[in-house]
Amino acid sequence: MVDRPNSPAFRDVAVNFHPYTNARKHEDKGAMVIREGKGIHVYDDTGKEYIEGLAGLWSVAVGFGEPRLVEAARAQMEKLPFYHSFAHKSHEPSIELSERLLAMAPGKMSKVFYTSSGSEANDTAIKLVWYYNNARGRPEKKKIISRIKGYHGITIASGSLTGLPYNHKDFDLPIKNILHTACPHHWRFGWEGESEEEFASRLAGELEQLILTEGPETVAAFIGEPVMGAGGVIVPPRTYWQKIQTVCRKYDVLVIADEVINGFGRTGQLWGSTTYGIEPDMVICSKQLTSSYMPLAALLFSDEIYQAIADNTAKIGTFGHGFTASGHPVATAVALENLKIIEERDLVGNAARMGEHLQAGLRRFADHPLVGEVRGVGMIGCIELVADKTSKQAFDPAGAVGTYCYERCQEHGLIIRNLGDQMAFCPPLIIDETGLNQLLERFGQALDETAQWVGSKHQAAE
Repeated sequence: MVDRPNSPAFRDVAVNFHPYTNARKHEDKGAMVIREGKGIHVYDDTGKEYIEGLAGLWSVAVGFGEPRLVEAARAQMEKLPFYHSFAHKSHEPSIELSERLLAMAPGKMSKVFYTSSGSEANDTAIKLVWYYNNARGRPEKKKIISRIKGYHGITIASGSLTGLPYNHKDFDLPIKNILHTACPHHWRFGWEGESEEEFASRLAGELEQLILTEGPETVAAFIGEPVMGAGGVIVPPRTYWQKIQTVCRKYDVLVIADEVINGFGRTGQLWGSTTYGIEPDMVICSKQLTSSYMPLAALLFSDEIYQAIADNTAKIGTFGHGFTASGHPVATAVALENLKIIEERDLVGNAARMGEHLQAGLRRFADHPLVGEVRGVGMIGCIELVADKTSKQAFDPAGAVGTYCYERCQEHGLIIRNLGDQMAFCPPLIIDETGLNQLLERFGQALDETAQWVGSKHQAAE
């Protein structure tokens, strides 16, 4: 209960409407008000310290309170605090960042378009796909295939790509021309005795059948996260991406890699596309691009796409799309410094090394009575809680046990995220072995207390 009339939590309830929050529950529960961050830790308004085990929202690569990013923002604010990129205007930070991104990108990228969020970037990707096919004289080739449990944002268009019920229910989504194919979660959706490779073949076959049913002349693109994030940290089964790409190339379907969570080291390599052998036609990145110190996202696309689009802008007279903050000079300056830190401190290498420690540590919970599956790669992982380990039966109602575990984690000074009954981990890339050991210890305490709570409720029900 929020009962301190002058507290930040009380004031928040009075004025703020929160994303991904039960508004009525929030009126009673109130907000955890975070006042400060340093390294892998954040501190609330009472001074309590927490390990930020989700890097904010999958995003703070270099940790909190990095002075070099503060200075980069200050210096750019002083020199050129804002300028737009409309009508042939530009500035040096955005030019330099684009050069750097194209040099490091997976696939053969040619141009960069900036937005302020991954949602806007994926929204722009949809518009580019449609514009590109109109430019090529293929007005029917407009359908984009995403996946069940995929997450690509929350605008009307990108929210349609997202394959999660809460993002569609009562928003009248998805819109026309957005389709969804199967989720590549082998543990949950594989048939009995079906290997990962067989599961991948089956899903590729289902994708091909969907394309044939819809008509290849109508299907324009396939979009996916290399490792699915908000859908439950779902690691693709072996050979999945190779088989999916083969189908896409067969029917001239563009491959779009959503690297918003994966990019800049999260999987233990620079890109999730590199980890899984994806050769995309478009790449979307955000979050760790600036460590979320500034809102920024980038859409990278191939020269083939650019040439068709450029010709069409000449025909029409302009490209009728853009944002006031596209390529904002302060955001791009911060991104440049952030990427320098990632490179200088070998944070991608640290993610690979510490990722092994994190994955091994999470897998030590595999025998716990509540744990159905432990999965992950690099510096991203998930523990799925189940009512019955043998049958993989989920808890009913969904999410209640995960929420209890999440709250117990916070009591022990650990912030992670429960995706229903899936406990997600994504610490800052700077974390060391000591920090990981503390994270794992605090989670273990919370998990044991959750098991006791579940057991007590079961006994009470009997």
